[in-house]
Amino acid sequence: MTDPGPRENGRGPRQKQPRIVAELGRPETPDETARRKAENTRKHYANQTAVNLTLSIVASLAVVLFLVLVVVRPGGTVNRQEIDYRSVAQSAESNVDVALAAPVLPDGWTSNRADISTGTADGVATWYVGLITPTEQFIALEQGVDANATWVANAVQARPATGATTIAGLDWQVYDRRDGESPGNYAYSMTTTVDRSSYVLHGTADDVQFEQLATALAEQLADQTGDPS
Repeated sequence: MTDPGPRENGRGPRQKQPRIVAELGRPETPDETARRKAENTRKHYANQTAVNLTLSIVASLAVVLFLVLVVVRPGGTVNRQEIDYRSVAQSAESNVDVALAAPVLPDGWTSNRADISTGTADGVATWYVGLITPTEQFIALEQGVDANATWVANAVQARPATGATTIAGLDWQVYDRRDGESPGNYAYSMTTTVDRSSYVLHGTADDVQFEQLATALAEQLADQTGDPS
């Protein structure tokens, strides 16, 4: 005969009693148990979602802070990584058959970018130098080889000229937008054409610093041709 196993007080195995709900003063029903567990699960996932969202926001803010501290901002703090633009120009001249603008500038001027773009959609090879002035302002020097009027217009954001000036023998068109709304790195621009190259200067610097750069460029062109114009 099979032994039915141990008994407690002569009765069968003790069954787990339903949970007593204090508010009801009675054991909860199976449906109430299921709803309670479902609600607990929902709260758990809701809490996890809130935690994950908080972590995502913190991570995003960290990325934004990094970008604010490092990336170049027009009219504000600029990237101070110095580039030897004259050496870059010498190497880049193998891509074109003209001399590239790399004027010698006074102490305190630095460059944070220098590169050449060839094979562009408009067919204009473009040499670009980003310059930081001694007062932490920015001027870009762009040179378009065999550039057309469209290239020049695009380089000054298709704005009309507001004046003209002659600096060290070079005649320039002037585009003064300093009083405009958020002109950024196009607050002041100058354009001129010498032989096969069109030159554009644009940035946030004052007139004196633009004149320094234009004079240095004219001196380089004069050294190359004997006549900057």
